[in-house]
Amino acid sequence: MESMLNKLKSTVTKVTADVTSAVMGNPVTREFDVGRHIASGGNGLAWKIFNGTKKSTKQEVAVFVFDKKLIDKYQKFEKDQIIDSLKRGVQQLTRLRHPRLLTVQHPLEESRDCLAFCTEPVFASLANVLGNWENLPSPVSPDIKDYNLYDVETKYGLLQVSEGLSFLHSSVKMVHGNITPENIILNKSGAWKIMGFDFCVSSSNPSEQEPKFPCKEWDPNLPSLCLPNPEYLAPEYILSVSCETASDMYSLGTVMYAVFNKGKPIFEVNKQDIYKSFSRQLDQLSRLGSSSLSNIPEEVREHVKLLLNVTPTVRPDADQMTKIPFFDDVGAVTLQYFDTLFQRDNLQKSQFFKGLPKVLPKLPKRVIVQRILPCLTSEFVNPDMVPFVLPNVLLIAEECTKEEYVKLILPELGPVFKQQEPIQILLIFLQKMDLLLTKTPPDEIKNSVLPMVYRALEAPSIQIQELCLNIIPTFANLIDYPSMKNALIPRIKNACLQTSSLAVRVNSLVCLGKILEYLDKWFVLDDILPFLQQIPSKEPAVLMGILGIYKCTFTHKKLGITKEQLAGKVLPHLIPLSIENNLNLNQFNSFISVIKEMLNRLESEHKTKLEQLQIMQEQQKSLDIGNQMNASEETKVTNVGSQHIDKVFNNIGADFLTGGESENKEDGLQNKHKRTKDLTDTLMDNMSSLTSLSVSTPKISASSTFTSVPSMGLGMMFSTPTDNTKRNLTNGLNANMGFQTSGFNMPVNTNQNLFSSPSTPGVTKMTLGTPSTLPNFSAVSVPPAGAKQTQQRPTDMSALNNLFGPQKPKVSMNQLSQQKPNQWLNQFVPPQGSPGMGSSVMGTPMNMMGQSAFGVQANPFFSPQNFAQPPTTMTNSSSASNDLKDLFG
Repeated sequence: MESMLNKLKSTVTKVTADVTSAVMGNPVTREFDVGRHIASGGNGLAWKIFNGTKKSTKQEVAVFVFDKKLIDKYQKFEKDQIIDSLKRGVQQLTRLRHPRLLTVQHPLEESRDCLAFCTEPVFASLANVLGNWENLPSPVSPDIKDYNLYDVETKYGLLQVSEGLSFLHSSVKMVHGNITPENIILNKSGAWKIMGFDFCVSSSNPSEQEPKFPCKEWDPNLPSLCLPNPEYLAPEYILSVSCETASDMYSLGTVMYAVFNKGKPIFEVNKQDIYKSFSRQLDQLSRLGSSSLSNIPEEVREHVKLLLNVTPTVRPDADQMTKIPFFDDVGAVTLQYFDTLFQRDNLQKSQFFKGLPKVLPKLPKRVIVQRILPCLTSEFVNPDMVPFVLPNVLLIAEECTKEEYVKLILPELGPVFKQQEPIQILLIFLQKMDLLLTKTPPDEIKNSVLPMVYRALEAPSIQIQELCLNIIPTFANLIDYPSMKNALIPRIKNACLQTSSLAVRVNSLVCLGKILEYLDKWFVLDDILPFLQQIPSKEPAVLMGILGIYKCTFTHKKLGITKEQLAGKVLPHLIPLSIENNLNLNQFNSFISVIKEMLNRLESEHKTKLEQLQIMQEQQKSLDIGNQMNASEETKVTNVGSQHIDKVFNNIGADFLTGGESENKEDGLQNKHKRTKDLTDTLMDNMSSLTSLSVSTPKISASSTFTSVPSMGLGMMFSTPTDNTKRNLTNGLNANMGFQTSGFNMPVNTNQNLFSSPSTPGVTKMTLGTPSTLPNFSAVSVPPAGAKQTQQRPTDMSALNNLFGPQKPKVSMNQLSQQKPNQWLNQFVPPQGSPGMGSSVMGTPMNMMGQSAFGVQANPFFSPQNFAQPPTTMTNSSSASNDLKDLFG
């Protein structure tokens, strides 16, 4: 089987190559390029039909080729008869010009191997379409194999043949003599054209009313190509050796029968005994009944029966056949009108094109594309007709595939896209913009379609601008984003800002609002919203348009407005607009509703942010405390010093708060003096607590410095002195420590960094510097105005003896972690009358002390980041305590 297929394939390839080589020697090839073999036609389907193009103009043509190898079996004189017959037919066709006759583009050319001539583009012969595939390439093209004639094509095709015969009989005074499916050609547009004038007979008395046509006797000895097809020949040709115009009408009747019977002729003729066959045929025709014509449509059945009548005078003539009701079909009439369009004036054409959209849905797509579309696009050269033709072309485009649209319609629309006048052209395109953007390739959209939209936005006509702005949202999703962002949006904004028409301005805002969803969030925030503040007019419609864009952006799930922009730009713009005098109550309520919604979201988002920040700070604080306790697990923790400091300074703070508002000024003044004296005594009594303040080794780095805000006093750092500073501490205390009503001084290490609390009312600022620079508590001890300053007391060191008492048990990490935060903080503030501090010098870092005693509750801006990590090198030294006790005992 495979070998047979290969053999067939090689044979077809050889034949095709032979035909191509034969054509190459023909003069036709000088002007035309020969393409693919597509069909066959003419008497006996002897002509092979090829696609072709004219070299100079690239115009499409059909090239008919007769290969002389087909008649190699004949004698020379027979070959000459065949060639002469073929030549006569082509030459006669070339001389005749009519829309129903095949149009010859280039006359017959003969070479050694073939005959060739060129015609208008051709699809196939009617015989090919009806299933006769002789002299076609193998395998047969699906275009022909699967071709089925629609009713409208059949009706109009037979009408065209009738019109062609009417032209020959009435105007040319000629009998065709061989009307068969082989000699009816379907051109590329689907129109039926007559060819094959090999056996035509011209009138011998063309000037007379009753023409006479000489007829030759049938010669069975001639080659078949020198004789007409007997299956479609009228009986009088054979039986009475006569012919007339009615003979062609008989042939038309047999063609109509074949069309409705899949190409089968009504009678089969035995060519060996032609006379006997025709005699039998004559007898059958005289008894022809309706049953034999059952496949023919009822409305034309009687007409076919008349055409096949034995008596020529009974047969309808060609002109009568063109007027029968069978051809009075809306589709056939429409196609017929298109074929005579060149004869109509603009008014007639415009009326016809207006009604065409009602007819197009009733016609098959192939008929519309092949027959109607080329006629419509040919009218684009007439600008006045374009507004009437264009809607029909776009209606056809909707039914076409994208490939068909790109191939058949888009090339014709290219010049129309650029037409500025009449203005209706632009309106029609805008209304069908979704179709254009869907089926037009991206490059052509950028080059042809979108520039047309841009021109509409910049048009001087307000109506055009309005229509364009109304239509843009319907196809915005089909526009590529760069074109939308860089070309379309700027033109919409310009139309809004530069127009003098309120309608255009409002429609611009509405258009922007509808296409926001196709834009990027940040482009809207950075480009669209700032543009709203540039709009100069304050008409209610414009203000509502602005509000609409804000609301769309604010509520859209993909867009949204940040709270920073809400607070900084949007609300400051909207709130003044809301109280414009032009707004009515409903419009004002709309503004207020949106503003409230924005404020609510602003409040909600920012409150949520602050709450989350507070939680993060507390978590960080807990983490810092845990790290501090792990780092100082060996440090002895006591809180006696804290008790005394808190007691002293809490009382001071309370006095400051209450003393300043004493009703009795004199009592207040006395109380202040008394409190100053009591403060000095208290400080002296508790001086033992102060030896732990700000005493550190030079190894402590600046990281031990911190700042805190106490509730009623100051934050203080406690550090344990090492052996290296014992002597310095003793000397410093002996030499420099003194207590005055205006403040007190104490020595510090020169390496200790400065720290202070914010300067707020009621808050004392403490600065540690060099030994000669002493902490100043003037805010605590300054006497009231006019009061006499207390005399300076001599230094009393006895209070330091209480600083070194029995050691207080340490607090473990587990105990700390099991207590609630407030309880943990309170444990560093002992109650009144608690026992004195033990012999261990207090070593708790102020990360804990500052936060617990002064930092957390008093400072709402407290941040753990202000606290440096505690030193991990601090150690407890009981020997230092003993030495100090001996020193001051």
